[in-house]
Amino acid sequence: MGADSGIHIQTDMSTDQELQPLAVAKVLKHLMETQNFDIALLGKQSIDDDYVQTGQLLASMMNIPCGTFASEILMSADGAKVMREVDFGLQQVQIQTPAVFTVDLRLNTPRFANV
Repeated sequence: MGADSGIHIQTDMSTDQELQPLAVAKVLKHLMETQNFDIALLGKQSIDDDYVQTGQLLASMMNIPCGTFASEILMSADGAKVMREVDFGLQQVQIQTPAVFTVDLRLNTPRFANV
C-alpha cells in the first residue's frame, strides 16, 4: 500500500549457479539506475543461502545508504526512520533517501477483512 509502482524481474538464470547475490545486486543496480526511485525493499534473506548479502552489495555499488533488518520504516521529508532488530534489542536510525532497506518479517502485519 502506498507504492507508486512495483517491478517483478524474471530470469532464466539458475539459482544455484548463476544467480548469486552479486549477480542479483548487479541486475537491480542496472534497473535502479534507469528508474527514478526513493527506496528499494529487499528481503533480508532471499536466495543467497542466508548470507544476507544482496541488499548491502546493492547499496554499496550504488553508493547509497542501507538500512538492514528493518522491522519498521517511517518515511518523512528528511528521509526515513528505521527501527531495526539487533543482537541487544531494537535500534532506531535515520537514513537519507534514496536508500536500500532489507526488511524483517515483522515489517508487515497483514490486515484481515472484517466480514
